[in-house]
Amino acid sequence: MIEVDAQLIRTLAADSKRLDERAADEYRQITITPNVISSAEGSAHVKVGDTQVIAGVKIDIGTPFPDTPDEGVIIVAVELVPLASIHFESGPPRQEAIELSRVVDRAIRESKASDFKKMAIDSEKVWMINVDIDVLNDDGNLFDACGIAAVVALHMARLPELEDGKVVYEKKGTKRLPITGIPLSTTFAKIGKTLVADPTFVEMQAMHARLTVGTIEKNGKMLLCSMQKGGDHGLTEEEIYTMIDMAEQKGTEIRSLVEHAIKKH
Repeated sequence: MIEVDAQLIRTLAADSKRLDERAADEYRQITITPNVISSAEGSAHVKVGDTQVIAGVKIDIGTPFPDTPDEGVIIVAVELVPLASIHFESGPPRQEAIELSRVVDRAIRESKASDFKKMAIDSEKVWMINVDIDVLNDDGNLFDACGIAAVVALHMARLPELEDGKVVYEKKGTKRLPITGIPLSTTFAKIGKTLVADPTFVEMQAMHARLTVGTIEKNGKMLLCSMQKGGDHGLTEEEIYTMIDMAEQKGTEIRSLVEHAIKKH
């Protein structure tokens, strides 16, 4: 990974320039490859520029949570593989991995895209949907890459077959998960007074603040479903509204890519 002086990034941003010559609101190229793990119920490999992640869905039967006894469960876990960055280490989940997991989970959960009640099998058993995401290479903006991979993997997933109340993993199921819509996260960084979309690793090192905005389109309307701020500095009300406007625009662009990838499979 190339080390770049943060002050250089800030100087460029002050002149509305970026090291990779993108416009302030421009994303890097996004590549989505569904169904890359044959042993998973659903999976996806996603590249955002040089950032790479892979998501796999495993489904099992479990006991519902006491406060939602008639609903299934989705659990998102992100692992920062040491080979993906010199900044990642082996061991228990780091704070960054926990935040990534929660941001991806929140966008999916709060969007109401999943009908958890339809994941109940009977009064005592529900489907447990585990979304495991591995970061293969970190060149910034893991929030969006992980979010895209998780959503595509969930749309690709099929419920396994049941025999005598037990999962038969040897048989590939055909029933899709009860998921409608495509919840997505879009991330923006504040560098000095400039707001940029899809920050790279070096831009995230130079940024003063970050905002990840979750959106979903329903009935022709763009709805906000989550937000997560990062960085040591604050954001003005005007900056937040600008980022929300950018999130709606970029969410629409990325959602079309996701829809295309899903329809092909």
